[in-house]
Amino acid sequence: MTEDILISVDIAGRIYKVRVKREEEEVFRNAVETVKTNIKEYAKMYAYKDKQDLLAMVLLQYVTSYMKIKEDNLFGNKQLIEKLEEINSIL
Repeated sequence: MTEDILISVDIAGRIYKVRVKREEEEVFRNAVETVKTNIKEYAKMYAYKDKQDLLAMVLLQYVTSYMKIKEDNLFGNKQLIEKLEEINSIL
């Protein structure tokens, strides 16, 4: 049975309390650190009014990456299914 724990994280100067599975805590904290690093990088590269602008850019970066990976996986799965059907017809 997985135990949920409550952790506090700081993103863009705000503290958020988040409930996560104990075994996922390290991954979650690493994700938070990655977001914080990306916020700092965007702050150096672009003019911004407030940190919400930076958060929006980081979010857009990650959603774009996610969508590309998802599309690549769908294409790969389609090719895999076609090859499996080909092998099945040979057998």
